[in-house]
Amino acid sequence: MVLVILRIVFVIISIGLGIFLSTAEELTQESNVAAWGFLIGVPLVAISVVAFDVLVRRKRLDAISALYFGLIVGLFLAYVGGLALTPFLMISDPEKLDQVRPAVQLILAPMLCYLCISLLMQTRDDFRFIIPYIEFAKEVKGRRPYILDTSVVIDGRIADVVETKAFDSQLIMPRFAITELQAIADSSDRLRRSRGRRGLDILNRLRNNPEVDLKIYDRDLPEFSGQPVDLKLVTLAKHMEGKLITNDYNLNKVARLHGVEVINLNDLANALKPVFLPGEHIEVRVVKAGEEPGQGVGYLDDGTMVVIENGREYIKQNVQIAVTSVLQTSAGRMVFGRFEAVSPNK
Repeated sequence: MVLVILRIVFVIISIGLGIFLSTAEELTQESNVAAWGFLIGVPLVAISVVAFDVLVRRKRLDAISALYFGLIVGLFLAYVGGLALTPFLMISDPEKLDQVRPAVQLILAPMLCYLCISLLMQTRDDFRFIIPYIEFAKEVKGRRPYILDTSVVIDGRIADVVETKAFDSQLIMPRFAITELQAIADSSDRLRRSRGRRGLDILNRLRNNPEVDLKIYDRDLPEFSGQPVDLKLVTLAKHMEGKLITNDYNLNKVARLHGVEVINLNDLANALKPVFLPGEHIEVRVVKAGEEPGQGVGYLDDGTMVVIENGREYIKQNVQIAVTSVLQTSAGRMVFGRFEAVSPNK
């Protein structure tokens, strides 16, 4: 509501300014064309600015800041450059010097503005405005960003976890990881192609969620040169002082070796599974025979495998077992139990 009032006030002031300029004799000099130009042109420009503001809903503060700072620094350098080149112009006539200097500054201004804006746009993620003993650093949502691996996007569970608001920091998806995901989606192998397309769908789901702060990281650090994707992810996590989210067991080990904190979704899922203690009684359906004689195998609702001693004879039946032990690994959890009885009415 405040923004709407601001836009209305801005348009009203512009209309008043147009009327004032159209009635100013020193500007119009009794010219009806100039008067009508001010009267119509100023409000029209104001309405165009408001329309542009309404149409461009998502504005990047870092891009806008880079544009402003680039223009200011570029114009300042052009002015200083014109003064610095004065001794080299070899013009003794002060009047000619006053004419040549603005031309030199006019030539330098667009080039220096372009270079400054381009530099700031390419390094806006590392932008720091420093005053002696004071550093104004860009603040991001949360404490440390989370860098997403290709495997965790293909897995798909990251979208459900993020929607629970368990992760309150910014999510970073590197451009080189998206390129790898696109290559998987274009694979000739049907299974790999479906996995890649699922990853792209999950990525679009995260991007379209207004409550998720997802950023595509486009920069190529010098350390990326000649490195595989896994080491690029580790290097980026160290550069941004973030945490790496992955399902890849080998990447997990490499990241920890480099001192990068890792969140493994498999470990997170295992930590959220129900805890079974030896002697506890549970009910499970035997679906197939086990590897050892007399063993049966069943699965809980969360996918946990249950190995049942003396359960082979009860395939396709629900049985009650007593838990004997639980094996926990990064690949998952296995529950071992002893058959006690067939579940009643099953």
